[in-house]
Amino acid sequence: MNAIAPPVQQELATLSGFGNEFATEALPGALPPGRNSPQRVPYGLYAEQFSGTAFTVPRHEARRTWLYRIRPSAGHRAFRPIEQGLLCGPLAPPNPNRLRWDPLPIPEGPTDFVAGLATIGANAPGEALSGVTIHLYRANQPMQRVFMDSDGELLLIPQQGRLLLATECGRLLVAPGQIAVIPCGMKFRVELPDGPVRGYVAENHGAPLRLPDLGPIGANGLANPRDFLSPVAWYEERDEPTELVQKYCGTLWATTLGHSPLDVVAWHGNNVPYLYDTAHFNTINTVSFDHPDPSIFTVLTSPTTAPGVANMDFVIFPPRWMVAEDTFRPPWFHRNVMNECMGLVQGVYDAKAEGFLPGGVSLHPRLSAHGPDAATTERAIAAELKPHKIGGTLAFMVETSQVIRPSAFAMACPQLQPGYDACWDGLPKTFTGPR
Repeated sequence: MNAIAPPVQQELATLSGFGNEFATEALPGALPPGRNSPQRVPYGLYAEQFSGTAFTVPRHEARRTWLYRIRPSAGHRAFRPIEQGLLCGPLAPPNPNRLRWDPLPIPEGPTDFVAGLATIGANAPGEALSGVTIHLYRANQPMQRVFMDSDGELLLIPQQGRLLLATECGRLLVAPGQIAVIPCGMKFRVELPDGPVRGYVAENHGAPLRLPDLGPIGANGLANPRDFLSPVAWYEERDEPTELVQKYCGTLWATTLGHSPLDVVAWHGNNVPYLYDTAHFNTINTVSFDHPDPSIFTVLTSPTTAPGVANMDFVIFPPRWMVAEDTFRPPWFHRNVMNECMGLVQGVYDAKAEGFLPGGVSLHPRLSAHGPDAATTERAIAAELKPHKIGGTLAFMVETSQVIRPSAFAMACPQLQPGYDACWDGLPKTFTGPR
């Protein structure tokens, strides 16, 4: 049995882009040579294919991993519905207003990662094959159970405290400033090496996240494939009752196994969890004039069949130099056909002077007018334009082509800021044309 204590140093391997395979084994010779599913697998293991895409998609789009495990996943009793708290409750009516929330408090009572999930908004039901659901997570105790999401892949964005993700493919230790992606349907457990945690989850119901095309940027820039890391094989041989919780069509179900399902001794493939440190993002910015479109900060994208129209873009605003001449340097005022959900991991976002706090979240629906608040605008117009570095901050945006409907919980919770619109009230009329 492998120890389950948080590792001091992670054993990770480069995923080498999203089209290539990776292979790893926790015991020497556990990977079958030359065959995916031989008659007899080494060490008496069972072969199981874990598919993240349809079998007949083009080869470069295929996501699948062969798992060699102590027991096959098929060995379980019926799932039963369980209490789901604030996860995927009813949605409020569509709302054209700009909305912003303060951080949700960490619960006082014992709460693990699954129990602490709270849905802020969604643009599709859980059973849809496209769309995004936005959750916040809060937890103060490690999971004793194991979780799998059959509705979408999970992009985890820690804001407070590290997460130790014990998955079928191995372990990932994820800190604020880093992100992790868990494939749809992969089993995992969340442990808390630093105590209470808080952060964000973007649940992607569409095409799996991938690196965006670089176009005229060329071969280098933004997120580089070599910086995405996957875990090495690791397993638990633990024969004791373990609850397996499944999110299915927006509801939680559970069954009890007689063993830990994190028992994969070896695997090869590309449908695996991975980690990315946003400090490695190579920011592309203007060196002449004008603020670039936020799409230039895209880390990962879930495309649709319409070129350039994303089911979901994950965009970050990391530390960077600002050098533009004769330019209003904060993000300009704009109205966008895409829908924006923003969060703040640390520091201050350069478009807001106050009110947008680490752990908070905002929603800007399609074609809602937004941009820097009055105080930021005044400073930006008067600023002496010398090169300066925006440091100590990390904001992110989940952008989607479909309208995000806030949840009924989000519209009723006390963290909803009733006066968000007022941050633009101080914008004076400065017109100097003829009267």
